[in-house]
Amino acid sequence: MEKRKAQIPLVCHGHSRPIVDLSYSPITPDGFFLVSASKDGKPMLRNGETGDWIGTFDGHKGAVWAACLDTPAMRCATASADFSARVWDALTGDELCSFEHKHIVRTCAFSESTTHLLTGGAEKVLRIFDLGRPDAPPTLLESSPETPIRAAVWHHSDQTILSSSNDVGGVRVWDVRTKTVVRTLDTKSSCTSVEVSRDGRYITTADGNTVKFWDANHFGLVKSYTMPRPVESASLFPSRGKFIAGGDDMWVRLFDFDSGDEIECNKGHHGPVHCVRFSPGGESYASGSEDGTIRIWKTVNGQEEAEVGGFAEGAANQIKVRVDEVARKVQGFHIAQDDGSQY
Repeated sequence: MEKRKAQIPLVCHGHSRPIVDLSYSPITPDGFFLVSASKDGKPMLRNGETGDWIGTFDGHKGAVWAACLDTPAMRCATASADFSARVWDALTGDELCSFEHKHIVRTCAFSESTTHLLTGGAEKVLRIFDLGRPDAPPTLLESSPETPIRAAVWHHSDQTILSSSNDVGGVRVWDVRTKTVVRTLDTKSSCTSVEVSRDGRYITTADGNTVKFWDANHFGLVKSYTMPRPVESASLFPSRGKFIAGGDDMWVRLFDFDSGDEIECNKGHHGPVHCVRFSPGGESYASGSEDGTIRIWKTVNGQEEAEVGGFAEGAANQIKVRVDEVARKVQGFHIAQDDGSQY
């Protein structure tokens, strides 16, 4: 397969320390959004198409290891080294609630129904908080052996949870109803990235120098590819034809899903790549690095735009949104003007 020419990405500055997590919202009537987590403790919300900064969620007292948006992109959740997970109003930037933990929180995820928040971390237990009753004790999911949680995501319409650990290989499949591990997806190394595709058909994992794709319903291994270098994160194109991976060599690579052939190698980061994610329509993808920047890369060239554009249009009719139109809906949330000043 012929490789494309090197491209120049959109570079998003603002963080002062490494970017450790990125998450896109689904496509909403106002477009789609990107939230970033950083060791500087200041998660940021951006326009997902342009990368323009919208606001900063200010309040954590330690590194923020994970950040995510709920389905309508009205709330943001963050997981931090300050032993807390917090939920924020994504329109105003106000903190809505804070869930205290006994150790570092490494991951968080809104349920598909947006009614619950999943957290996990160094405490070696998964917690499910009811956002309708934030003062109520959380539901605990524990298993033996107990290991620190690296990543956790919801699956099967909130009936299943997938989690990985820092210490051991494999992805645990939890039955939420019984609070037990019903299956383990075997990997040689610990999984640093676990993603469920937007159509719910595939699970993408990254462990060591391997990217694997699993059937999300029967949990069988579909494909496994060995990467040129150790990878920390991988993400599947929304319509399956491609995937991206990033790791310690500072490069972001685009691969063909069916053959595993490298399509494109994007260079520009000045430190290891900790996280990569496709936009919800697939027209671009974002990477976050040790160098403290986010870079947004185009997935398509001119000949492919019609195909991807049609996919995105099928998901929503309003992807194109100028950041000033979105930002001016936000009141009291660090709104940026065209000249770069704030009011």
